[in-house]
Amino acid sequence: MFAIAGIDSALLGMPVDAIVAAYVYQDRHRFILYVVIASLGSALGSIPLYFIGYFGGEKVLRKRISEERFLKIHQSFEQHEFWALMFPGMLPPPMPFKLFVLAAAVFEMRLTHFLGAIFAGRFVRFLVLALLTLEFGPQIVEIAGSGFRQHFGWVLLAAAIAALVWIILWRRKAAARPTGEITSEAS
Repeated sequence: MFAIAGIDSALLGMPVDAIVAAYVYQDRHRFILYVVIASLGSALGSIPLYFIGYFGGEKVLRKRISEERFLKIHQSFEQHEFWALMFPGMLPPPMPFKLFVLAAAVFEMRLTHFLGAIFAGRFVRFLVLALLTLEFGPQIVEIAGSGFRQHFGWVLLAAAIAALVWIILWRRKAAARPTGEITSEAS
């Protein structure tokens, strides 16, 4: 599972979701282990694509997306680079995740943050998949996949709304924190 998740992230599309679901279904007690293994494989498998993006990926990225989309992704990475990579990492295909991986490298995201964002996003994705598999069986992969493909726009809208709500709540919480008073001593 680790190797297949790594190969899937490197360049070749592999049926990682189906494999994770099969492992989880066969050994329910170790489902967290399988989620971690698949997430780690996916994060480490993205390293070659990161280096491709870091050493000349801007040309590749600009060929694949419009200038407007390029600038939008760049702005997203400038503001919240971790979340700009984590949220697409949570979504299953047909989300063009490899474009976001390239973008992270092109916009010079630190490798440790890059790996952390991918691991976190994939961990959420595979954890949700594992829990659904435990509840409904491995056929949930096909059902969810076809539903996701049919309603891709709605899923992206829901993810964007969830991210916006989280950011608003986070900012409100940060604004509500008392700031430390600066005291000056008179000499």
